[in-house]
Amino acid sequence: MNPSIEREGFSERLQQALRNAEYSPESPTQLAREFNIRFAGRPITVHAARKWLVGEAIPTQEKLRALAQWLGVPAEWLRFGGNMAPGGAEASGTPSRFESADVKLIGDLQRLDEHHQAIAREFIRMLVRMNRQK
Repeated sequence: MNPSIEREGFSERLQQALRNAEYSPESPTQLAREFNIRFAGRPITVHAARKWLVGEAIPTQEKLRALAQWLGVPAEWLRFGGNMAPGGAEASGTPSRFESADVKLIGDLQRLDEHHQAIAREFIRMLVRMNRQK
């Protein structure tokens, strides 16, 4: 496949995933800031984020996985496209993404210290168990 077409396809999918998660696909500054909050590795620049958004570059695999996790989409879909579109379901019928409110909740959970993350996870498990008993 033509590298230029690959980059453009990635850019379109990234923009779609950003819109679905209620982020602006027009702001490389916001993309860089939000990505860097969630990525443990070396931060990206606004220039790098702009290149991703306009189809001039594709991130490394490590950064691609972090983007996909943050935006609640499969990394394979974000990189290559195909049948695993966000908001829909994969061939198995399993949902392939979180709703945007879920993505934000996960981000909030990640901002907590380890102790409070453990409390939040246990609370969620308790609610799930109670829901199953209904």
